[in-house]
Formats: sequence, C-alpha cells, structure tokens
Amino acid sequence: MTRQRFYVKMALSSLLRRRSRMIVALLAVAVGATILSGLVTIYYDIPRQMGQEFRSYGANFVLTPAGNAASIDMDTAQAALSHIPLQNLVGAAPYRYRMVKVNEQPFMAAGAVLSEARKTSPYWFVSGRWPQASGEALIGQEVADTIRLSPGSVFTITGTAPSGEAFSRDFTVAGVMQSGGTEEAFIFMELEDLEAMIGDGGKIDVLECSVSAPAETLQALAATISAAVSGVSPRLVKRLTESEGTVLAKLQVLVYLVTAIVLLLIMICVATTMMAVVAERRKEIGLRKTLGAANISLAAEFLGEGVFLGGFGGLLGSIFGFIFAQGVAFSVFNRSVNFLLPLAPLTVLASIVITGIACIIPVRSATEVDPAIVLRGE
Repeated sequence: MTRQRFYVKMALSSLLRRRSRMIVALLAVAVGATILSGLVTIYYDIPRQMGQEFRSYGANFVLTPAGNAASIDMDTAQAALSHIPLQNLVGAAPYRYRMVKVNEQPFMAAGAVLSEARKTSPYWFVSGRWPQASGEALIGQEVADTIRLSPGSVFTITGTAPSGEAFSRDFTVAGVMQSGGTEEAFIFMELEDLEAMIGDGGKIDVLECSVSAPAETLQALAATISAAVSGVSPRLVKRLTESEGTVLAKLQVLVYLVTAIVLLLIMICVATTMMAVVAERRKEIGLRKTLGAANISLAAEFLGEGVFLGGFGGLLGSIFGFIFAQGVAFSVFNRSVNFLLPLAPLTVLASIVITGIACIIPVRSATEVDPAIVLRGE
C-alpha cells in the first residue's frame, strides 16, 4: 500500500469512527455551500431577471428628433436601432402623432407599429383585444368615456392632412386601453393607417425602445448613437434606469452580507467540531507523538479530514445550490435561472478553503498536546 493510499484510508477511517460528529460538520458545510452556490447563481442572474422584470414598466431608451428637426426619417431610425444588440432589444415602437377629430371633438391619434408597442408597453391593460388588421384601433379609456365607445364600435376619424386636404376614415374599436397615464387620451392605430390618411409617410416623431441592459450600457449606447447617427437624439428614461440600478445595487449588497454570514457560520461549526475531535483524541495524539509522530503529520491528518468534509460538502452544495436558486427565482421572478457550470468546481474549492481555514485552530491545538501530561492522565 502506497503512502498516499494509506493516508486516504486513515483519514476516511477517522471520519467514519466519529460519524455522528462528522455528519453534523458535513451538513453544516453542505448547507453553507448550498446557500453560497445558490446566492452566487442568483447574484449573477439578478441583472437578467431584474432587467426582464423592469421591462414590464415600459420603454427605457427613447430616440427623438435632434436639434430643431420636427421628425425622424425611418431610415435614420433604423440606422440608430442597428447599434442596439438584438439580444438586448425587447421591443422598438415608432410613433407618429396627429391631431384628429371624432364627432367634432379633438383627440390625439398615435400611429405605431402596434406589435412592437405591445412589447414596449406590456403594462397596458386592454379590454377586448389588440388591433390585428388595418382599420382597427385601440382607444384609451378617456376617449371611450368621452364619446361612449366600446369594443366593436365603429367611429369616424376626420382631419386635415399637411397638404391641406381633408380626410375621413372609419375605424372599428378592437380594444379599450387603461394605463393610468396620458395614453388613455389617445387613439392608437397602425402607423400605415395614419400615414395613409395624412399622406406623409416615412417619418416618425419618436422611437421608444425597451432594452434589457444596465444603465451604464444604455449610456454607452446613447453616446455611440449620438456620435454615429445624425438626426436623432437618444436619451434614457431615468425613472426606470435609475430605479433598476438602485434595486439591483441593494439586492447585491444583501447577497454579499448573507454570503459573509454563511461563511462565518460554516467556519465556526467546522472549527467547533474539529476541536471536539481533537479533545477526544488527546490520548491518541500523545501516544503517537511519544512514538515519534511529527507535528506536520498530525496537522496533515486533521487538515485532510477537513478537506474531505469540504470537498464532499461542496459537491452536495453545488447540486442543491442550483435547486435552491431555481426555487428562489420561480418564487420571486416566476422565471428559471441558468446553471453556471464553472460555479460547481468553484463551490467545491471554496468549501475546501473554508474548512481548511476553520481547521487551523484545532490543528494548532493538536500539535501543542504534551505527551507526558496526556499519558499521565492529566
């Protein structure tokens, strides 16, 4: 039997002989590693989860006409939009506004790509359905109350085009929208329908974007678009980006604090258990030192037991940590988290290091045992 195999067998035998104490220490390491692995998984997944959650509150990145320009060309808007990574772009809704009349009462008509508006404004509550065809409109609750319209109603929009020509067109109410904001006073329709009425296509007043990215990335995107594309002025919706950054920072600080407390508790539990083991084995340690055992061999044995505890506990923790993180993500965000493969060996390594540090005081106590005093029974 080689020295390495003998060492492993001796360490495992020592653990098995004191299985009740070691199971307690193993459970402490496993629970700590589970929480550590789970919190780190959540920590790295929080930006994605929070980004998706905040996207339900509306657009956070807006492109408006630059300088004294009254509108943005669609080609210019597309050029600006090309600088936003597709994997981060949740939706991009162009809007064109025009004052119109219904029953001689003035209302603001908003032409938009409604499929994109649905992505950038998921918080809108629609009674009925979203428009699906030309000639259908989505009206705000204020409009519906003023002219007494409901889903299925037909109404006529009249107005004057920029050329001075009068227009008139019938629309069917597909749904009534509630947002709690100024949008409830608007009449929404497909951008193509509005352009067909006013006869002035290829231009928009604003492009609202919902981008899943932190504030720093959005600021960098704004700077890039400003430098690369003329005719547009990008800006961040600060009430969303700042709120997202604040919440994210507080959650990350919480993760740091909980992780530090968990690591401290693991070290205390392992150190206490190993100190009890050293106290039980004082006579054995004294006898071995009398027979010539060096302090380094005693230290290696106890550290080896700690490494076994840390390694096995870390392995269990990396498995149960993902289950823990998955449960938290579903409970809080109703979404799953991604399994971070590199985190498993890091969890095992961290558990080994922590248990190794926790064993320093017990190992020192073992090496300071005086054989003469112990063998006399004192």
